[in-house]
Amino acid sequence: MKVLLAAAEAIPYYKTGGLGDVARSLPDALHALGHDVRIIVPAYAHLRDRIASLPVERTLTIPWPGGRREVRFHLDEPDDAAPAVLVNAPEFFEQFGPYEMPFYDPLGPGRRFAFFSRAVVAYAAEWGADVMHANDWQAGFVPVYELIDVVDIPTVFGIHNLAYQGNFDRALLTSVGVPVELYRTENGVEFHDQVSFMKAGVALSDRIVTVSPTYAREIQTPEFGAGLDGLLRFRRRALTGILNGINTRVWNPAHDDALVTRYGVSTLERKDECRAALLDELGLEDRGPLLAMVTRLAHQKGIDIVVEALDALIEKGMSLVVLGDGDSMTESALAAAERANPGRVAAIFRFDDALAHRIYAGADFFLMPSRYEPCGLGQMIAQRYGTPPIARATGGLVDTVEDGRTGFLFDDPEPDALVAAVERARRVWRARGWNALRRRCMRLDRSWDSSARSYETLYRVAIGAV
Repeated sequence: MKVLLAAAEAIPYYKTGGLGDVARSLPDALHALGHDVRIIVPAYAHLRDRIASLPVERTLTIPWPGGRREVRFHLDEPDDAAPAVLVNAPEFFEQFGPYEMPFYDPLGPGRRFAFFSRAVVAYAAEWGADVMHANDWQAGFVPVYELIDVVDIPTVFGIHNLAYQGNFDRALLTSVGVPVELYRTENGVEFHDQVSFMKAGVALSDRIVTVSPTYAREIQTPEFGAGLDGLLRFRRRALTGILNGINTRVWNPAHDDALVTRYGVSTLERKDECRAALLDELGLEDRGPLLAMVTRLAHQKGIDIVVEALDALIEKGMSLVVLGDGDSMTESALAAAERANPGRVAAIFRFDDALAHRIYAGADFFLMPSRYEPCGLGQMIAQRYGTPPIARATGGLVDTVEDGRTGFLFDDPEPDALVAAVERARRVWRARGWNALRRRCMRLDRSWDSSARSYETLYRVAIGAV
């Protein structure tokens, strides 16, 4: 099959979260299965030097209000990986990242990703794709332009986080060439008197996929559906959930250059050296279990729950390291906790990939108290490193953590529930069964192999091949 996977971000071109990982790892896994897969992403301003060294595979003119736009498509072909197509259109991708929204142009991101969607459709038609896999709201207009430009290629729409919907004032329609009849129709782009990219993808794609089976069920409920639960229930026969994998070459404690020592299932005792090195690096005392988070500091991730529970956790002998950035008030609260608890709390507010590897390896438990979690990669990486997760029972966390066997789950997004789960984990720490628990985590298959085959089947269903 010829598969074109469209996303606003993909490693190594840009990454802010799990989508950047998936948009690289899934195509690579499909490529390894023998499929002709290409990633297509915008060429943001920070990629100018990179695309200057890449060949222009083709140049197309894209229909657009005010006159057709010429776009160059650069092809990047890494060894043993899926090629990537970079969409070079400086008029639309002049900013250095995908999600910048100028205060003077609130419709700017809408025009940017509407044009990206139309460029995806044009490229797919020229290349001869069998299926287009459009991811999240930034590619939500792919099926819109498929209709407008009369391109008959099946579309699979991937939902990575339903809460981010790409909603804009209806004035956007005129500026992106979408006729008004696609606004207020049963399968149109209107959502609460706005233009919604997410709703368009859900309503108009041939198939819909989310990043875990539990999240696929959750988003059909008012609690998790972000206002689209009714439409998702209506389209439930087109909706499926396929669990993400992780890159097991990058995340492998037996071959991880960031660690002071490498280890595996049969050499688990070496993990203690990673723990001691991490405590020393962070200036933390060895007075009990070391809890860790590597996360965006966002309400979704439940970091505020950890902040509220922190005094109780420290009182019970825990230490905590948090690596991430985001909400400024949360950063301030964590910084204050670090000052108030020297040797017990370490808070690092930056992206530091090597330190993240050392935290996964050196921590005793990994916290994921998310209010919702479409899939989650942190818990799977932690398991790979023999660091049992303590997670809220939601979304992909339910699908990847078996309570008491490969981690610990709790139901309510409340400090008391988190503390109780940590207490249960504490009773296992360094007791009988501790190493067995960690080895069970490490033996889990979290690779993309199985997930890629599920996507292979999904694409065949979309194109009517089975």
